[in-house]
Amino acid sequence: MTNASSIGAERLARRMARGCAFLGTETAILGGAMSWVSERNLVAAISNAGGFGVIACGAMTPELLDKEIAGTRALTSKPFGVNLITMHPQLFELIEVCKKHDVGHVVLAGGLPPAGSLDAIKANGAKLICFAPALSLAKKLIRSGVDALVVEGMEAGGHIGPVSTSVLAQEILPEVAEQVPVFVAGGIGRGEAIAGYLDMGAAGVQLGTRFVCATESIAHANFKKAFIRASARDAIASVQIDPRLPVIPVRALKNAAGELFSAKQREVAQLLDEGKVEMLEAQLQIEHYWAGALRRAVIDGDVEHGSVMAGQSVGMVSKEEPVADIIATLMAEAAHALEKRAA
Repeated sequence: MTNASSIGAERLARRMARGCAFLGTETAILGGAMSWVSERNLVAAISNAGGFGVIACGAMTPELLDKEIAGTRALTSKPFGVNLITMHPQLFELIEVCKKHDVGHVVLAGGLPPAGSLDAIKANGAKLICFAPALSLAKKLIRSGVDALVVEGMEAGGHIGPVSTSVLAQEILPEVAEQVPVFVAGGIGRGEAIAGYLDMGAAGVQLGTRFVCATESIAHANFKKAFIRASARDAIASVQIDPRLPVIPVRALKNAAGELFSAKQREVAQLLDEGKVEMLEAQLQIEHYWAGALRRAVIDGDVEHGSVMAGQSVGMVSKEEPVADIIATLMAEAAHALEKRAA
């Protein structure tokens, strides 16, 4: 290692030190939780490569999560986390499963933590990480006792908010980064961007799209090919058809599934009109639609009628490669960027 590159690496290590200490890892890079993709193989690979893998619980039952955590433990002795969806009807049973396995970090996604969930997670001794899509929410979550935040912009894949990563980072990092570790996510595909957010006060970053085409990822070959062929402008957000439906936009590669989702929204809206479903049930139907559509693409390889959820950084995914190589490349790029700034 040259003296210049060692300067960059040292600067990077200093900026990631807080995030690494919080996660118990060598690098402050979290794997974004992607349903059907972030399972034991990819999660363990990310953790074994020095990052922090996160299991995507999604719509799993407590029994399935129990097996997934045990399966991940069999593949790695390194720390990893579990991402739980706040609207899951069995959220508290899932929290108990995490407790049973001594999961050290739980990520709550999909809205404010329901009453009692925060206390239940922290009572187990786990660290709680929550998503903060706005500064006001970030402050509220910190007051309620969360241990760390993820600030994710609309460039991300899957469920997204309305504000870009760069704007959220500028709004939130100066205000709260000294209080809790903040991890920035959404549209990150290269190490130069990681260096930039670390310089702004982030404790680390979260990447999902960049890991989909990892060798260790179980995503279908068709799913990976769709990523490798795609450009940033192919990853588009879904459209809300009925304002009454609490539909969170989803970013995915453009295909026939987008039209199918519009049809599903019209179907659920009609059920609401006829009084056949309550609003919560309507929202759950939408969520289950996405879970099924995503499975069709990720597992079955139907990339035309399934949902190919991808962030705008998909244009930076150019080949299938091992997780360790992806992380090494990101770290080298970040170190080089910090070294140039030191010059």
